[in-house]
Amino acid sequence: METIISIGLGIGLAASVGFRVFLPLFALSLAAHFDVWELNASWEWIGSTTALLVLGIATLVEICAYFVPYIDNVLDTISVPLATFAGTIVMMSTVADLSPEVTWALAIIAGGGTAAAITGTSSTTRLASTVTTGGLGNPVLSAIETGMATFLSLIAIVFPILAIILVIIILMVIFRLYKKFRPAKTQKL
Repeated sequence: METIISIGLGIGLAASVGFRVFLPLFALSLAAHFDVWELNASWEWIGSTTALLVLGIATLVEICAYFVPYIDNVLDTISVPLATFAGTIVMMSTVADLSPEVTWALAIIAGGGTAAAITGTSSTTRLASTVTTGGLGNPVLSAIETGMATFLSLIAIVFPILAIILVIIILMVIFRLYKKFRPAKTQKL
């Protein structure tokens, strides 16, 4: 059961990383620092005071930067690879009692893949907002994304199994939106 709970935490935080890269890492750092969650031995440094301070500052800077139109689009260009990497790290640091091969596979596929899917959708949505509103709608999107990242991070830490269910729902919504808005196939003449 501990393994399933640790996977739930990892997936929930990885999904949260898709909305904000540093906020879930900061939440994990807080949880580890205050002994709410125990990390794998090689990842215990995330709970250190130094990591807590650095991730806290990075979180504040990231949140503030996303409220500035056009800067948020610049951040989106680097967020997909960063979120994929951070989602992999979060998953790697939380999974318990699995072989290294299985842990890495889960980290890359479930952690990195979930984060990449969500951040890619978020970036596309922000770009559409920039084009249609001249950037005026972007702060609203930023507030929603920050709220989602905070909510998912808290749920993942407190109720990891519920986090898995929420992530599945989010991914289903993303898939349905993709199917609805993807370009129509061209017909052969």
